[in-house]
Amino acid sequence: MSFRKLPGTAAWRHGDGREGFEVVSITVSDASYRLDGHTAAVEGGEAWVVRYVISLDEEWITKGARVWGWSSTGHRERWVESDGSGRWHVNGTPAPEYDGCIDVDLESSSVTNTIPVHRLDLAVGQSAEVPAVYVRALDLGPERLDQHYLRADDDGAHQRYDYSAPDFGFTSQLIYDEFGLVLEYPGIASRVL
Repeated sequence: MSFRKLPGTAAWRHGDGREGFEVVSITVSDASYRLDGHTAAVEGGEAWVVRYVISLDEEWITKGARVWGWSSTGHRERWVESDGSGRWHVNGTPAPEYDGCIDVDLESSSVTNTIPVHRLDLAVGQSAEVPAVYVRALDLGPERLDQHYLRADDDGAHQRYDYSAPDFGFTSQLIYDEFGLVLEYPGIASRVL
């Protein structure tokens, strides 16, 4: 099942672990995708705002992400850039600790779980290891995040993926809509637009 053309905007209500809202503008061209969004949330008694711009090529390979964050700890900016084959720079400095990562995953965002699903186009029963450069919400600290996606049986028009992040001891079943956007991320967010 292929995905429909992406809408121009999407939004999620974040809940359980944090209370907040995320809105993203999606720009599609023949040779690229651009995700331009904001998340504002309260988590663990701390309020924060994250703005991001993620650039992807036509095959959903991350080219770069610029991330800005505001919290009680101050204002930060992080730029992560990829050569498209798994080598990264963080704020212009080579970052070999992220070698092999193809994606960027923002702790503040539900839309970043859309990226590997589009790129991999897994059939039911197929799985993939999907290491990513993970950018924390509060301090924009980057780290390597090993992730695993297993395409489960579809639920009508919705694709389902068993997702795990072993370093966090986290597992969940993500449900995607007809656009390939996360519809339900149990314990994290629900799509409202």
